[in-house]
Amino acid sequence: MPELPEVERATRLLRTALEGRRIVDARTLHPSAARALPPQAARSLEGRTVVRIERRAKYQLLHLDDARTIEVHFKMTGDWAIGPSTLPPPALERVRFVTHEGTRISLVDGRAFAVVRVHEPGAMFLPPLGLEPLDAAWSADALKAALARKTGPIKPALLDQRVVAGLGNIYSAEALWEAAIHPRARANRLSMARVQRLADAARLVLERAPAARYYGQRTVDDGHTYALGDGSDETWHVYDREGEPCERCGAPVRRMEQAGRSTYYCGRCQRV
Repeated sequence: MPELPEVERATRLLRTALEGRRIVDARTLHPSAARALPPQAARSLEGRTVVRIERRAKYQLLHLDDARTIEVHFKMTGDWAIGPSTLPPPALERVRFVTHEGTRISLVDGRAFAVVRVHEPGAMFLPPLGLEPLDAAWSADALKAALARKTGPIKPALLDQRVVAGLGNIYSAEALWEAAIHPRARANRLSMARVQRLADAARLVLERAPAARYYGQRTVDDGHTYALGDGSDETWHVYDREGEPCERCGAPVRRMEQAGRSTYYCGRCQRV
């Protein structure tokens, strides 16, 4: 699933293609997309200009000149495919925007879970979100306060977007490895020293992400520019490395289930 660094990259790519441009064609191309963006709502976007694009956690927000907002969430496998409208449409296209300049921006999604919605001016639609680890206000004190009522394990606590915005399954596992904290450690019982290590680690893994994560080239070259790669360039310390030696101590990386998700960790150097 795309997490904060990947969605930030997608937002920047979208900004170059769509910010300040007028939409002349907007349509939904899959029944699942039409549940969130019915054809009539899509058509209402035609003639509107996208004046500003921003990201909040894993949400992309496209602000229109009529004060409405387009909300985009990639969910599991969403991505942007951007190219001239003269090209054949990309595979797995679910939503399409075409600008007055002839650029086609396609939401592609293999699982068809991604969401595009239009919200009326002033509507409050985002859920409660905590600080992002790359925010200037992010600190160990802020994280400690956010974890105060989390009596369960630290790994699922980090997936709660009210605690940490934008941090998902992969980067939570990587941050816990960096901080040498076991995923089962009780969230509200972590010492201040360990919370400081975790706060630093969360920032580190997100700052380091653009160098090596989902940003490789796609194996299919269809003329479009994509935000995300095919995963071939991923380099993780523990995520998806079950049975391989820990890069810090050499013990085998382990996997367990937490809150319905796979958690990877080193049983030797990540302590409860």
